[in-house]
Amino acid sequence: MTDTSSSPSVASAAQNGTEATPSNDAIAQAEQFKVVANEAFKEKNYMTAIEQYGKAIDSNPLSAVYHANRAFAHIRMETYGSAVEDAAQAIALDPKYVKGYYRRGDAHFALGKFKIALKDFKSAARLAPRDPDLRKKLTACEKEVKRMRFEEALATPDVPQTPPAETIDLASMTVEDSYDGPHLQGNLEEGYTVTPAFMQDMLQRFKDQKLIHRRYAFAIILQAYHILRKLPSLVDVPVPKGSKLTVCGDVHGQYFDLLNIFDINGLPSEDNPYLFNGDFVDRGSWSAEIILTLFAYKVLYPEHVHLARGNHESRGMNKIYGFDGEISHKFSSQMIELFRDTFCWLPLAHVLDSRVFVVHGGLFSKDGVKLSDIRSIDRHREPPEDGLMCEMLWSDPKPSEGRGPSQRGVGVGFGPDVTRNFLEDNQLDLLVRSHEVKDDGYEIAHDGNCITVFSAPNYCDQMGNKGAFITFTGGDMSPQFTQFSAVPHPDVKPMAYASSMMGNMWGF
Repeated sequence: MTDTSSSPSVASAAQNGTEATPSNDAIAQAEQFKVVANEAFKEKNYMTAIEQYGKAIDSNPLSAVYHANRAFAHIRMETYGSAVEDAAQAIALDPKYVKGYYRRGDAHFALGKFKIALKDFKSAARLAPRDPDLRKKLTACEKEVKRMRFEEALATPDVPQTPPAETIDLASMTVEDSYDGPHLQGNLEEGYTVTPAFMQDMLQRFKDQKLIHRRYAFAIILQAYHILRKLPSLVDVPVPKGSKLTVCGDVHGQYFDLLNIFDINGLPSEDNPYLFNGDFVDRGSWSAEIILTLFAYKVLYPEHVHLARGNHESRGMNKIYGFDGEISHKFSSQMIELFRDTFCWLPLAHVLDSRVFVVHGGLFSKDGVKLSDIRSIDRHREPPEDGLMCEMLWSDPKPSEGRGPSQRGVGVGFGPDVTRNFLEDNQLDLLVRSHEVKDDGYEIAHDGNCITVFSAPNYCDQMGNKGAFITFTGGDMSPQFTQFSAVPHPDVKPMAYASSMMGNMWGF
């Protein structure tokens, strides 16, 4: 919850000589802004909350409460870098304000920086040793640090690792007579084939809250793995004149909203190609169903269904945002490892008809990046913490010129001039990216040169946003937008399989 109390830090900050004490009128006005911000937060209008807390801070910059509350709103908006900054400022204003450490720990945890988060939770626990929620966070964070240290101890980087795909024995996965779901065409000896009829049956089975047999699930992933690893890091996609191609943004495990996209726009086919622009999994609680659907369509139509990597197709994100827990619950830990390696083969970007650059996150911290530089990236790895690959998965546009720190704490914020120069340098017309919730499902920025598309409506059952997808038609290649609202789904909360810390952070 946000803090509704008045901050004790005005006097302490003034005593420390950090700033002049605000007038009584300024303090009263700040409290009014905070009340409005708190109401906006309760209504899950987090951007408005951030703006109103900002006004409160402008009126009274000495309040630790305002900074900590704004940090919480930033956490809900996934702008974790800004949350860290606000929480750090709250701590600077009042070193004994527990929620400053609490919020900074939450933000670091969400970024997978468990050791740093643990320090903050320990600091908070010293100030509030009997806080039960804080003890839970501390325990969860300690567990992640221990797991990370254990994995580091087991790691043998100089020893060649057997690819998970080579360890899978489909023959050992007997299809029981009692299995009443769809069967892949073919057999173990001759191989399995995904057919349109199988896809229809699988989509319905998933809709009925049932799974396909694990042998078939593994077979689909293995076939997708072998297709993806042959692709370049940057894929060129022709869009013949008069034909169409649909680009979808993040779907984040919201399977029933994916079905709605297919209801509106038609199932993938040779005549109805799709590009899904990353972040297929995590957060939503049907990530298994989504990724098996998309991988199976990639197998069925390898030249007409295109998949790009998002920042959530990664080990660190999957461990805390739900995908690992979901796959372990629905299938097995062995499948997690196969997915992890397959995700590392997902292409990083696509160029449509030599004119439209499509990437999950955004652009770069340096000028002069060419498409040839992207083609040459060795992508088969977990995302690094900086460099081209990191920035393609994590960066966000910003309204002002130039570059700046990312509000997420990873990647870079890039301005209209950065987008314009990249497009001109590479003889492109448009940048399409995803990665950010938008109220209307899409946003046109940077003088029309940068489009964000997000396809998970009412994200996490909280945000109230629409979803959208973009249709391009070969020839003019002008984007056409389709918006849609969230559809009902079974009563399973988002992040049902995520770290308890993340569920708590989002109020689940």
